Amino acid sequence: MEHTPIACSHHDHSHCISDALESARQLCIGRGVRLTDLRLQVLELIWQNHKPLGAYTLMEMLAKANTRRVAPPTVYRALDFLLEQGLIHRINVLNAFIGCPSPGTKHQSHFLICRACGIAIELDQPALSKQILDVAQDAGFTVEAQSLEVSGLCSNCATGHGAECHHE
Repeated sequence: MEHTPIACSHHDHSHCISDALESARQLCIGRGVRLTDLRLQVLELIWQNHKPLGAYTLMEMLAKANTRRVAPPTVYRALDFLLEQGLIHRINVLNAFIGCPSPGTKHQSHFLICRACGIAIELDQPALSKQILDVAQDAGFTVEAQSLEVSGLCSNCATGHGAECHHE
């Protein structure tokens, strides 16, 4: 049975944003860490769609929203905080960031990345993570972190319905 990821389906994206921001607030309160206005604003920008965003794109978006330029180190510090708290993931192949739909749970970051429309679909597949660990163990390798990034086409782009992509 085929399951269409939320990133590839028509949905009210405002719920993705509001759920992510509320989860972030609660998580930070519970951990006793400070979710500043800038950190919250960066997280909100990242969650505006299911497409990974680079730091310089975020800086441009912040400049438009704030009518003042935000220095690169400031944005990188906000991204580092969000990464440390598990609120976002870094997609290495794109040098970009995407929101994490389950920030309260420690998990590996595995993604399907559409080369046509740019969405990234986070995979929640513990069996895949275990298989990687098993293969590494068989090779005598100690895994410290996992990140799998698979490029291809999302279901909409693969069927020629890229204009119907509902990622915004």
